[in-house]
Amino acid sequence: MPYKDIPDFPVSTVEGHDGRLIIGILGDKMVMAMKGRFHYYEGYSMQEVTFPIRVMYELGIKTLFVSNAAGGANKDFRIGDLMVITDHINFFPEHPLRGKNIPTGPRFPDMHEPYDHELIAKAEKIAKEKNIRLVHGTYIGVQGPSYETPAEYKAYHTLGADAVGMSTVPEVIVARHCGIKVFGISIITNMGISDTPETATHEEVQEAANKAQPLMTEIFKGMIS
Repeated sequence: MPYKDIPDFPVSTVEGHDGRLIIGILGDKMVMAMKGRFHYYEGYSMQEVTFPIRVMYELGIKTLFVSNAAGGANKDFRIGDLMVITDHINFFPEHPLRGKNIPTGPRFPDMHEPYDHELIAKAEKIAKEKNIRLVHGTYIGVQGPSYETPAEYKAYHTLGADAVGMSTVPEVIVARHCGIKVFGISIITNMGISDTPETATHEEVQEAANKAQPLMTEIFKGMIS
């Protein structure tokens, strides 16, 4: 169903984000998928960005799979790598839980395990069986929409980030506040930290993400089944 037909749902304005909510069966599991997401840089508030997670919680979602396109801030990575997100750094200027606490969780939710260790172990097992290369790292969520400068990539890497992107962190925080388990993958679509940093365009990022997506889909499908 189109987002515009769902009360209070924002509408994605980013090219490549169609803006549809898909509900169906994958294997023997009932699943919900978002074809397109919302970003802080589009002008939405953090409450609007994370509203779909609130809807998912009310519909009974127990596990959230998140994916994103990200710039590599680790020299050991290469374009097209699938990075399992093991932790994140929230570098957004606004927090998604700011304001009155919604009683899906405590006022001060614990974040020592934002990405579920058991789910990560399952992904590693499936990737090994299917001979899919996985790397692991910390994702830093930034405001955007400009891509990062070489100096910013170096600074983020110094802070502990292996990949940089403009999404995911707000949704994960709200999911954990709701008690939803989370598994996340970043597709490394460009390398921002290297001896010769590359320029990045939205089209090139989309192309790299599309090439890696079938491998990520294999892992997601295996985990869900």
